[in-house]
Amino acid sequence: MRLAAKGLTALLSVITVSAALSLTLPPAFAGDDGNSKNVTEDEIVRALAPPPKKPLTRGLSIGPQADPVPNATETKLIQSVRGRATRSLSSTEREEIATAAKDKPNIDLEITFDYNSADISAKSLPSVQALGRALTSPDLKGSTFVVAGHTDAAGGESYNQDLSERRADSIKRYLVEKYSIAATDLVTVGYGKSKLKDPSQPMAEVNRRVQVVNMENKTTASK
Repeated sequence: MRLAAKGLTALLSVITVSAALSLTLPPAFAGDDGNSKNVTEDEIVRALAPPPKKPLTRGLSIGPQADPVPNATETKLIQSVRGRATRSLSSTEREEIATAAKDKPNIDLEITFDYNSADISAKSLPSVQALGRALTSPDLKGSTFVVAGHTDAAGGESYNQDLSERRADSIKRYLVEKYSIAATDLVTVGYGKSKLKDPSQPMAEVNRRVQVVNMENKTTASK
């Protein structure tokens, strides 16, 4: 009996010490390893860089081959919206921009904002800063870029339209102020919830994004 009592006392001591330790150790959370979804400058440059020119063909051609003639309609559209306020764009102009941007180099950035706000969240600043460095790199500097804001399907249509426009403006303002990118080189447009990236999951985070599109190569851009 005396041995059994000593054993029980020792067991209770171990349990008490274990419980005390568990209260003093910090809990582990997913993501504490420091990993994030922030994109790098190099990834943005690669995504937005114009496709390489086709090599010169042998044969009857004489002299260097000319670049394809820019689409006159697209060029006129971009020139007409450069420098315009985001909310001044009509629904027709927004759709025309979307059509023109469809086949251009682009990248979707998972940039989050403070709740019900156009303020860029602290965790997304590295992605926005990488975007600023990329757009001022020799490979991309001087091109005209569309910065398009998108939301998920939560909330009303007009609310989401306004929110997407304000968030696109917020990105533009940051790039102009922090990286001295010409305001006329950034065309901002909001699409609200009208162009979900994953329509099968309308509330998914993937739909809350900022898309950047390279509309004109710097060597052919008409200022």
